[in-house]
Amino acid sequence: MIDSQPGHSRRYLLVGEGHVLCDQSGRLRLLDEAEAEPWLATADRDFLGHWNAVSLYALHLVDSQTIEGCQWLSLRTQLGLLDDQLFFLVGNALQWSRWRLEHRFCGRCGGPTEPMPAGEPAHRCPRCELRFYPRLSPCMITLVTRGDHCLLARHARSRQGIHTALAGFVEIGERVEDTVHREVMEEVGLTIKAPRYFASQPWPFPGQLMLGFHAEYDSGDIQVDGDEIVEANWWRYDNLPVTPPPQTIAGQLIADFVAQQHNKCS
Repeated sequence: MIDSQPGHSRRYLLVGEGHVLCDQSGRLRLLDEAEAEPWLATADRDFLGHWNAVSLYALHLVDSQTIEGCQWLSLRTQLGLLDDQLFFLVGNALQWSRWRLEHRFCGRCGGPTEPMPAGEPAHRCPRCELRFYPRLSPCMITLVTRGDHCLLARHARSRQGIHTALAGFVEIGERVEDTVHREVMEEVGLTIKAPRYFASQPWPFPGQLMLGFHAEYDSGDIQVDGDEIVEANWWRYDNLPVTPPPQTIAGQLIADFVAQQHNKCS
């Protein structure tokens, strides 16, 4: 990707320890050249892409140092505040930052790694020549439906009481379709049929690729695992609890189901 275009100004995003720099109101801070000058010579830099006539770069700080008039916040706080393109670019920055942090040393021999030349997105170990490329963890997320009802669950880690679709990591040797069946059974004790791929979404918490599915209820009674899931119920499309925002693939799955039901009724 070309890192400059005619008429584009440069802006810099500061990233440190899994957080992004925001102002005191909680809004993302994008710094101009003068504001970013204290870190330009020392911080690792990545070109992220173009956004609204801006060439956007990430500056990766070793630690989240105190910056007057600013605060460090997680990307989750920016859901609904950033447009989809900027959220995607900031998510990329956080994933690159985490990858750099976790691959400073070789997992085979323990030696320090170094960046590959010519901008190749990898680190190498000069001692044993092992190379490390950024990798994503594939996950499935599925909305199980039964007629005009959908299954929504509340996770143990949810602080806002949000009810969402079921999700889980793809394990070694599995097709993602196998993961859909296994996770639904493990989390709520149901069997499903006819899983249908919906869409995907990069999800930088910390580095997943979410593969979204719709699936139909087949059999069984809800029995939550009590570990990851503390509550799950069937909800009619026009009487839903608090659900994820539309910027998330979970929110999009639910919105798609609701739209399908409205179309049936019209």
